[in-house]
Amino acid sequence: MYATAVVQSGRSAWKGPFFVAFPNIRLALENNVPIKTKARSCTILPNFVGLRFLVHNGKDYLPVNVTQDMVGHKLGEFSLTRKRFTFRATKNK
Repeated sequence: MYATAVVQSGRSAWKGPFFVAFPNIRLALENNVPIKTKARSCTILPNFVGLRFLVHNGKDYLPVNVTQDMVGHKLGEFSLTRKRFTFRATKNK
């Protein structure tokens, strides 16, 4: 069988990346204070490198430290929404 490439239509190039203008970025950089956000679809920009975010996963705010490798990805990719499944043989242990 032929391998088919799935092409997802992303955001239009002329619109640019989607990001939220966080008003306290300068304060967060100076004092190393995390920025609390629910904007999981916000694109990580190069000026976010070194910042700490608390990203909402639907229940809790999980800490995300932004590095250079994360630029261009979304904040929600680093805040998992599902628990890891663990299988136990018996419930009595």
